[in-house]
Amino acid sequence: MEVYPIVCPQENLLVMPQLKGSVRDKLYFITFLLVAAVLLYLGHDLLQRSVLLTWALTLGGTTGASVLALLFYRLRLQLQASRRELARKEAELSFALEVQRALFPRHLPEGEGLEFSAICIPARGISGDYYDVIKLSDGHLVFGIADISGKGISAAILMANLQALLRTLVASNSSPAQVCKQLNQHLHQVTDASRFATFFYADWCATQRCLSYVNAGHNPPILLGSCQGQQLVRGGTPLGMFPSAEFQVGRLILQPDDMLVLYSDGITEAVSRVGEEFGESRLEDLVRQHAGKPLAVIQSLILEEVEAWSGNELDDDMTLMLVRATR
Repeated sequence: MEVYPIVCPQENLLVMPQLKGSVRDKLYFITFLLVAAVLLYLGHDLLQRSVLLTWALTLGGTTGASVLALLFYRLRLQLQASRRELARKEAELSFALEVQRALFPRHLPEGEGLEFSAICIPARGISGDYYDVIKLSDGHLVFGIADISGKGISAAILMANLQALLRTLVASNSSPAQVCKQLNQHLHQVTDASRFATFFYADWCATQRCLSYVNAGHNPPILLGSCQGQQLVRGGTPLGMFPSAEFQVGRLILQPDDMLVLYSDGITEAVSRVGEEFGESRLEDLVRQHAGKPLAVIQSLILEEVEAWSGNELDDDMTLMLVRATR
């Protein structure tokens, strides 16, 4: 998708005179300073006897001071304009953050054999990460987590695009492979080759206790319980990279108390002060140590450990989803 810059003629008309005026004022000021210096050097012994020279120096000094005052005045106006622009951008970013928060599920579904806890913490005010849990009319639960390449508003816009299309596709009860195939084709059409999204998508059937999933280049979820040790890697390439990509579906049966930990790389790649990453093994050990606790408690413990590890300085968005099978 080609993006063309928006040119505002009125803004150009306002900016260019200011720039020209600023340069002109600086030239005037430098010229008067040079003239004053030359006159002082050549006529210092005549200063007491020459009224004309005294008048010239006074004029030069007064004019130079006036130009300097004008420069300070212009600088003050530019500073005020910069502050207004910064306040406007902060207001726009705050509004965008509120809109994005509304895209995440406010209440995670309960029952149907699964329980959830999930959170997304942006690194820079607005996030390119995404998670969702949707209960379908036939009793199935679908859930997923995604990490959009890039950061900031552009990644957040692509995330919102993904969220809207996903909720449209799941309503048609398509298979996980078909959902990912259509998402992939759409993202490839609306983005350039450098943008993509890693995505883990799952469909849960409570009657069969069967989880069908597609892993489109995302970090493999950590699996604890009866299926511990399995790598949920079946799927395909990240979404948006190749227009004709195909996706394979993996399946597994979950027993009560089995747990999945879905996460973005903002958690495992959080770097300590000495440059060491938090890592998947440390995350898995932490979850295993507290596996019997409520999911919300485990989530809080993970976030506390990661924030303590990285010194409360986030380099990337952090998204975490905990899923546990119930009886």
